[in-house]
Amino acid sequence: MKLNVFVLLLLLLVSTATCCPPSDRRALLAFRAALHEPYLGIFNSWTGQDCCHNWYGVSCDSLTHRVADINLRGESEDPIFERAHRTGYMTGHIAPAICDLTRLSAITIADWKGISGEIPTCITRLPFLRTLDLIGNQISGGIPNDIGRLHRLAVLNVADNRISGSIPKSLTNLSSLMHLDLRNNLISGVIPPDFGRLTMLSRALLSGNRITGRIPESLTRIYRLADVDLSGNQLYGPIPPSLGRMAVLATLNLDGNKFSGEIPQTLMTSSVMNLNLSRNMLQGKIPEGFGPRSYFTVLDLSYNNLKGPIPRSISGASFIGHLDLSHNHLCGRIPVGSPFSHLEAASFMYNDCLCGKPLRACLKN
Repeated sequence: MKLNVFVLLLLLLVSTATCCPPSDRRALLAFRAALHEPYLGIFNSWTGQDCCHNWYGVSCDSLTHRVADINLRGESEDPIFERAHRTGYMTGHIAPAICDLTRLSAITIADWKGISGEIPTCITRLPFLRTLDLIGNQISGGIPNDIGRLHRLAVLNVADNRISGSIPKSLTNLSSLMHLDLRNNLISGVIPPDFGRLTMLSRALLSGNRITGRIPESLTRIYRLADVDLSGNQLYGPIPPSLGRMAVLATLNLDGNKFSGEIPQTLMTSSVMNLNLSRNMLQGKIPEGFGPRSYFTVLDLSYNNLKGPIPRSISGASFIGHLDLSHNHLCGRIPVGSPFSHLEAASFMYNDCLCGKPLRACLKN
């Protein structure tokens, strides 16, 4: 009899030790109470005492049994979505109770389309947070001013929301940040002058906002930066030539701004393969200097004020997949051979006096 009682007590202790703490369970239930998901029933599994097992989207640390990961995506290949034949939709807001989950390393509440309210400021008190992904909702307000306290944060993604205000100065304290995605919000103000302090950053996606000012020179000193998208803002001034000297920069989208001055020659022989400078106020000639190091999947210089001829050296580029020089003031004969042999007339339309294939023939002298 005593042996049976001992075994039962032992099993109870083991069970308790592998369950999530009651405080984590309470925090999750308070978090759930602020959200409404009417179609998929993703919260139906959030029952019982053990939130570490079979609670949809919740993962726990295997040693501490504390909640470490909330992963709720409104667009997923999970069977729950396939059975419903639809993507997710959720309303409500992110309750501050989420901050009581003090061992969280990842928060993903993405693509639910209807979640509103502001980012709880207490999120900046989660010392182990590495991922904050809130893309595709209706979240408003600003990025918390003291976001820079999250020294372990590697991914900050609040794209496709209604975030307003400026980029907090403290954001440049995020020494571990690798992926920054602020696209398609209502963010205004300037890019912090000390943006270059984000030395681990590989992607800076800030398009579709109301950001003004110039590209800070410090940005061009981020060695790991491979993808920069500043399109669809109100940036102005010259394009820094140092962008063309960045070691691994492969994509540079600056279209839809107010950049002026000439195109830096450094960009023609840089590591950039996808270069979009369209819809700005760039002047002067298309720089010479194309050569074997010039490899472009996309080179879009359309809708500017570029003048003069198309440089002959462009034929020396190792590859140009898509070229758009339309809506400028270019003049002269379109060079023959690669890459021009596969381009259509739309690539050259609405210039002052370009001629030759694929446009009209040039007049003979």
